[in-house]
This record gives sequence, structure tokens and C-alpha cells, in this order.
Amino acid sequence: MGFDHDLFVIGGGSGGVRAARISAQSGASVALAEEYRMGGTCVIRGCVPKKLMVFASTYARQAAEARKYGWEISSGAFDWPAFQNRLSTELSRLEGIYERNAEKAGVEIIHQRATVEGPHEIRLADGSRRSARHILVATGGHPFVPENIPGHELAITSNEIFDIKALPERLLIVGGGYIACEFAGIFNGLGSNVTQYYRGAQILRGFDEEARGMISESMRARGVDLHVGRDVERMEKRDTGIWVKATDGTEGTFDTVLYATGRLPNTAGMGLEEAGVKLGRRGEVVVDDYSQTSVPSIYAIGDVTDRLNLTPVAIREAVAFHETIFNGNPMMPDHALVPTAVFTQPEFGTIGLTEEAARDAGPIEVYCAAFRPMQNAFIGEEERVLFKLIVEAESRRVVGAHIIAPGAGEMIQMLGIAVKMGATKEDFDRTVAVHPTMAEEIVLMKEPVRKA
Repeated sequence: MGFDHDLFVIGGGSGGVRAARISAQSGASVALAEEYRMGGTCVIRGCVPKKLMVFASTYARQAAEARKYGWEISSGAFDWPAFQNRLSTELSRLEGIYERNAEKAGVEIIHQRATVEGPHEIRLADGSRRSARHILVATGGHPFVPENIPGHELAITSNEIFDIKALPERLLIVGGGYIACEFAGIFNGLGSNVTQYYRGAQILRGFDEEARGMISESMRARGVDLHVGRDVERMEKRDTGIWVKATDGTEGTFDTVLYATGRLPNTAGMGLEEAGVKLGRRGEVVVDDYSQTSVPSIYAIGDVTDRLNLTPVAIREAVAFHETIFNGNPMMPDHALVPTAVFTQPEFGTIGLTEEAARDAGPIEVYCAAFRPMQNAFIGEEERVLFKLIVEAESRRVVGAHIIAPGAGEMIQMLGIAVKMGATKEDFDRTVAVHPTMAEEIVLMKEPVRKA
């Protein structure tokens, strides 16, 4: 049976574009359909614009610190429209790069919605159909707002936050995950009065408990009005703004309410179940270790599978898919020991097991140091940094590392190599410290603070 394409990719995010591009470069006939903008969540409404906003939000604090160091710096106001214009230009530039690189490799780009009609058939929004030997679903995910809350339509999500017309003076963020906490730090740094509600007992569920507590304390110290054990009961539009009543009876009025309470895979209306593809309870595409679905010709990668929702992981899954299908080299994407950065303020870098998970697995030693770095101590700033290693007692391997500090994301990338290689605590001890740095503490912690 002849097919129009060897591969048809649905979704123009980082994972889909990488799979399409390298498959086309190897000689395959490849088409890719994207209904919105090339680049997907990461480039257009996620990692990239968010990180640029993080950069923008730090300069007021840096200016205040610079004055303490002796610089004569006048105070200034943040120009939100100017930043938005520059951000829009940059995202358009990156979008163009994604599209040009794919087309240069030989990928046919189709700017339409595509749905699955069968094991080898795709239907486009204009009614036309394409056939493909293999179909790759890489449609990512989307933020959601719980619809059971009266007034939920008044809230926005991380999809819309980059396009708001004015910097909100009063911002309520609902949620306690990394996206909620990152935006709390961003808008606090830009000058908004930020309130954050989280229904759980502590923010950043799933991360190391000690690190979670320290980050929440630091966020409050920086000015975020963080409330745990509190959720939204209902919202109303009033003359003074959006009136919010919380589950504990408190009331407040805000200019903008941002919901960051989770994401769901983009599978609704895709025709996947009708084609025989099994979906999970959250709508995620269920795949095996090689990203193959219950239909042998259909594969899925990235956030739509709800495995490990990180852009670099989606790219690795794309490479593994290509090796398996087009190079005859079956490859499973490696989801173990993936270093991660959370761009809270202060920044958080982590890899491996939390102290709690490691303790459940067997005997461990915990090495930890929290202190004021030289840069803060000199000007009387009280904010502390944290360096923490979790060591498996028997093998002496470092099975977890957690850093809260400026540049923690940069540090955890380097530290991740050692942990991935199976470095022991004694390997860390044998490494000479780089002085004077914060990061030297990683190799200077000689005695465990506790054993479990």
C-alpha cells in the first residue's frame, strides 16, 4: 500500500519539530500540521517568554542591591508595553527559525488543525486527507480553569498572561505548582501586589520538603502574600475589579486572576479513541517504553503523553522515536535522573530523589548547608541559599541533589552530569572547591546533618 508520507506529525512544538526535522533529513517523506504557531508551548507561551519575564523581574532588586554596593542608580518604572513589544518580536523570530529549519530539512509544514481518522489516515481542517505509514502525535497540553467555580470565566491562564494589556496592580495567582510560584515571583518583581492561594498545605508538591519550606519563606520575605490551605470559592466582576471569596471566608478584589492549577493533554476532538488509541483518565495518550500507542502505526511524545512534561525530555523522546522507526535502532527515551530548574525567586535546581522518597527506599545520609552567601551578607541581606545532597548509605552514591540559590538552574545542569554518572559522596569530597563561590559548598559538606 502506498502512502502520501512516511511520517505525519501533528503538533509543531519542540518534540514534534525535532522528530519531523531529523526524520526528513534521513530521507523520509514528512509532513507536519500545526494549527497555531510553530514552536509550541515552550517557545510561544511557556519556557522562553516566562524566562525572559524572569530576567525582567529581577532588575529592580538588582538595582536596590547595587545602590548598597555603592552605585548611584535612580529608581525607574517598568514599561510593560515596551517589554511586550520586544517579547513579541523575539517570539516571532524564534517561530520563524523553527519553521525555516524544518522546511530546510524537507518537512512540509501545514498550518491547519489535523485529526486522526484511522491507523494511517489524517484529516485536515479544510477537509482534505493525508495518509502516512507512521503518525506521531505531539500536540502538548493546555492549562485549565476548574469550571465548577462560579465566575471561573473571569480568570486567565498562563496562555493569556503574556498578552495582558497592562501590568496588574493587584494580581491573584491560584495554584501552588512551579508555574504558579514562578509567576508569583515574576509579577512581584515587576511591581505588582501579588497574592497567591494554594489549597494544599505547602507549595511545590512533589519536590523536597525542606526545599519547599525554604522557598515559601523566601517568597513571603520578598513580598508575595502567599496563603496555603486556601482556595477560591467564587468570583464576581465588580466596578473595582474581580471580587474573590475564598474557601476560608476571606474576601479580596483584584485586577487580574491567574489560574495555574495544572495542565491537561491536548487530545480532545483529535479522533484518537475512535481510531483505537487508548487514552488515560486525564486524556493522556498511553504509550509503551518506545512511545508507541495501542495502534502500532501511531506514536506519541511530549506532554500529550503526560510522562515527564519538560521540553528537553520531549526532544529526547523525538530522537528515540526517530532512531526506533527510521534508523532500525530501537531506543527507549531515558526518563531517569532528569535535572530540573524551577525559576522561582530564589531559583531552585533539583535532580534525583527527594529526602522523603530516598528515606522510603532505604538507609540514607543527608548533607545540607543553608547560609547567607557573601554577596548578601556584605549588604545585610538576610536571604539564604541551600545546598543539599542525599546519599545512599550502602553504595555511597549521591541519589538526590537540591539547590536553592541564584543560578541554581545553571548549577544543577553541571551537577546533574555527576549524579547521572553515579558519583559517590567521596567523589564529591575529592573535588577541590572553587573559592570564593556559593557552589563550593557542594564539595565541602563533610558530615551528614542526619541519617535515616
